[in-house]
Amino acid sequence: MANARILAQSEGRARPRLSDFWFKHRSWIGFVFIAPWFLSFLLFDLMPFTANLYLSFTDYSIGPVQPNWIGLDNYIEIFTEDEIFSKSVGNTLYYMVFSVPLGLAVAFAVALLLNTRVRGMPLFRTIYYLPAIVPVVAAAIIFSGLLNTRYGVINQLLMAFGLDPVRWLSRPEWIKPSLIIMSLWGFGAQMVIFLAGLQSIPQELYEAVAIDGGNGWHRLRNITIPLMTPTIFFNLIIGIIGSFQVFTQVFVLIDSDGGPLQAGLVFMMNIYNNAFRYFRKGYAAALSVILFLIIMVFTLIMLRTSNRWVFYAGDEE
Repeated sequence: MANARILAQSEGRARPRLSDFWFKHRSWIGFVFIAPWFLSFLLFDLMPFTANLYLSFTDYSIGPVQPNWIGLDNYIEIFTEDEIFSKSVGNTLYYMVFSVPLGLAVAFAVALLLNTRVRGMPLFRTIYYLPAIVPVVAAAIIFSGLLNTRYGVINQLLMAFGLDPVRWLSRPEWIKPSLIIMSLWGFGAQMVIFLAGLQSIPQELYEAVAIDGGNGWHRLRNITIPLMTPTIFFNLIIGIIGSFQVFTQVFVLIDSDGGPLQAGLVFMMNIYNNAFRYFRKGYAAALSVILFLIIMVFTLIMLRTSNRWVFYAGDEE
């Protein structure tokens, strides 16, 4: 009888439990949780990218007509015959070179101000972030009024100081500066990221600088900026990618032709024109592949050069 009781108890212990099953198969549980993201990546990223890559080697236009394989003809035409391609690339690079650094500088400066201890600071942070959530179309309409040659607020201020009004959106030399000015409107997202990085800096480091007799400039130069370089690097990468994808504000403020002398014809507008105005969807697909390669090259260059100026906590140097 005793042996039977011991045998029954041992069989009870050997019976698998739900926790044991969970522990042994916990890796599959992770795959279950990432399955929605993985499916969306396949359906909305990988498959469209693959289809676009295929169409870039065809003369696909519109309608039920099957695309014809033409090989590298689209790419050859882009680099040898299309003058608009070089103009759109130049306009986009001009926009990137000025809008990205200015946007980073403004966002970082405002984040420094909002990192101080002042009564009502949450309200100020909310106010400065609000423009970032305004739809781009609405912001573009607002700026079309601000930049109006005759009735715009900016020109009214210039005339109040005795200066001549500027034809912001109708003169080729002022179109890209107008787009750059508008790009500074939505610095709120970068500002929030900078603010999070500033609040993660240990206060003991600032206290050590104060003990050594350092002032605010010494704290900014020797503590804040070096420890903020990873955050600056992240915002820089996002800013470069976003500058190559600028489209809506150009479409609303100017037109699909890019304004006088095509001064505002950016790369995305060139893709839009070929796809939805000229119905050369295969050619537009080739342009989008080139855009992807340009962004990838810029991103790789930034990643390869980041070890020269980006400081991470724990680095020996």
